[in-house]
Amino acid sequence: MKLLALESSTDLYTAALFLDGRIVEREGELGVSHSEIALPLTRALLDEANLDFGDLDGIAFGAGPGAFTGLRLACGVAQGLAVGAGLPVLGIGSLEALALGAGEGAVYACADARMNEVYCAAYRVRGETLETILAPAVAAPTQVPLPPGAGWRGCGSGFAAYGAALAARLGEAVSVTDAAARPRAAAVLRLAAPRFARGEGIDPAQAAPLYVRDKVALTSRERIALGGKA
Repeated sequence: MKLLALESSTDLYTAALFLDGRIVEREGELGVSHSEIALPLTRALLDEANLDFGDLDGIAFGAGPGAFTGLRLACGVAQGLAVGAGLPVLGIGSLEALALGAGEGAVYACADARMNEVYCAAYRVRGETLETILAPAVAAPTQVPLPPGAGWRGCGSGFAAYGAALAARLGEAVSVTDAAARPRAAAVLRLAAPRFARGEGIDPAQAAPLYVRDKVALTSRERIALGGKA
């Protein structure tokens, strides 16, 4: 089975190939617009493996939550490529990919959601599977849901943006953090591969990002209240 995955829910763009159990991943340069590098990097990855889009069995993408532009890009590119090649697609939760990349055990995944909020979820990672303890949510750093017990490992950009506030809120529940961790396409593939094998791929037209935050844009009054401009 040969699969492609795209992940652009954060400031890092990654693409990866699943080649009958082996995963090859490439990442884009930080600071460069995802829209500029998505297709060239993905095409180069396929060229390295001597593959074309028609040789694939499916395409997965990081569905979110995350940056709205990044989520739309990954979903849109996956849909476009899948339609052209007649392939099924799968959206994989970006916080799930983030947690899987952190390794075995209890993981509290937390990504910067901007607007003084974070996306967060808690999982128990066992090999290539995840048990959801706290479903993805968006909250102020001082109000994030608390995972049960102690000994959780925190990971994600939320800890880089709001480390002090999260530490005060989470207390002894989270014992160590990796603020540099990001969801990656390789982890998306690790979650997507068994689902594709079970025939869970969907029609590209049905694919959609997972926003979590219902309201994407602020009104002028709300921006002013948060210290911004009208």
